[in-house]
Amino acid sequence: MTEKYSVPLKNRVFRSFAIPFFRLLYRALARIRITGMENVPVGQPYVVAMNHVSYYDPPFVMSYWPETLEAIGASELWKTRWQNLLVGNYGGIKAHRGEYDRELIRVVVNVLNSGYPLIIAPEGARTRRPGLHEARPGIAFMLERVQVPVVPVGVVGSTDDFAARAFSFKKPMIEMHIGRPFFLPPVEGRGNERRLARQKNTDRVMGHIAALLPEEYRGVYADRVIPEDSNEG
Repeated sequence: MTEKYSVPLKNRVFRSFAIPFFRLLYRALARIRITGMENVPVGQPYVVAMNHVSYYDPPFVMSYWPETLEAIGASELWKTRWQNLLVGNYGGIKAHRGEYDRELIRVVVNVLNSGYPLIIAPEGARTRRPGLHEARPGIAFMLERVQVPVVPVGVVGSTDDFAARAFSFKKPMIEMHIGRPFFLPPVEGRGNERRLARQKNTDRVMGHIAALLPEEYRGVYADRVIPEDSNEG
């Protein structure tokens, strides 16, 4: 039986201050460009799948998103004081990279079945510079258990030098491009066939993200772009 997920009061209070603060901070330090906001299916559960270049892109996306997102983050974020201050008080969901995480799957299913939208970076780690890396099959594994749409997001301009450029009053451009939501096909088969199907679904997600990015940001998915007008996905 699925447990009902709810956000603790302390996290809701922290979010009520942190989200507007980061929105104002980005607005003060950078030029903001956002496209595709009309694609967000507000008021229903879905998974936001984004590219992840640096520490700067998750708070940018989450602070400008039209509704509050539950967020998955690598467990390492809870090990340093300033990162734990943010992700811990926000109420992030820990993911242990490189292992089957039964607790993560349980929480994600509960979040989505309880009607909350969720954000994840399928690559599983920061790329540190433009260029998508091969994504892990975690997002496909999660979405086998709950059928909700994926909303692809491409972020441009959030490289590691973003803060240096911003605080030198250069007002760098940072962009968020939101694609149309789509559903992943069912994963079928057993054993290796099933694993390959999960990876194919994950690559499908990344292909949609790549379509929202300029060529230099597409990395290993440069030849696997799935345009928005495609019937695939």
